[in-house]
Amino acid sequence: MHLSDVYADRFGLSFEMFPPKTPAGDEALRVELARLAEYDPAFVSCTYGAGGSTRDRTLDWCRELKSDFGQNVTAHFTCVGSATGDMAEWLDAAQEAGVSNIMALRGDLPEGGPDDAPWQPPAGGFRYANELVAFVRERFPEFGVGVAGYPEKHPECGDPETDLANLKRKVDAGADAVFTQLFFENDHFLRFRDACGEIGVDVPIVPGVMPVTDFARIKRITAMCGSTFPRKFSAALEAVKDDPVGQFEIGVDWAVNQCRGLMEEGVPGMHFYVLNKAAATEQILDGMNLAPVRA
Repeated sequence: MHLSDVYADRFGLSFEMFPPKTPAGDEALRVELARLAEYDPAFVSCTYGAGGSTRDRTLDWCRELKSDFGQNVTAHFTCVGSATGDMAEWLDAAQEAGVSNIMALRGDLPEGGPDDAPWQPPAGGFRYANELVAFVRERFPEFGVGVAGYPEKHPECGDPETDLANLKRKVDAGADAVFTQLFFENDHFLRFRDACGEIGVDVPIVPGVMPVTDFARIKRITAMCGSTFPRKFSAALEAVKDDPVGQFEIGVDWAVNQCRGLMEEGVPGMHFYVLNKAAATEQILDGMNLAPVRA
């Protein structure tokens, strides 16, 4: 299903997974995906490792999502470190694998360069995600294109206004939908959505939701992406830091309330960062009265 159709006449539910590193991880993920498939998502997305480190594994999983799980597939794709010839080759392979949509991302910059030397793309490569969007739109018009949005701004960007202008360039280049970085307070998303409307971003803006089931892990993730962790939520999790079951229950309860609030605000869908686990997302969806439809 093309992204331009996902949010036209339904609530667009989607899940994001990443390629495991071991055969045992592959088998475990297949069990989790079978459970999530019962909720009939509009698509499942598969991430693309930093610097293309999982490029082959990403396509292997896209094929499996399509053939074995009957899912519409969105493949993440980054442009850091790649020339256009390499990008076109991979996108050709993605089409052959049955991928419907591309999540077009700049990707993480390589580490280790001199502090006073700005990163330079390879010859024939791209510096920004909007250039990748334009490339996909021109060379591979059959793909739907999703892009990232940041309710609390991108951590590398100096101010929200500049970050919004960057997002507008991606949408103007041909993006079909915006998927947000995780956030834990709905006001961040709602302010971001309003600001997008004010500058003419008129594609669906889909909130990204990450269930909190491991406080230490989430603290690392939020430190990298710049998302604010509410004090009340942090204190509740800190109080049960040695109780995995307690952390799970508090995290799910927070997410259920957050998602209910987003539904009341008329969001077009939700994109769950499931971290290759089904249980928390299942409980959240059940708490939203979004029961499995394939059971």
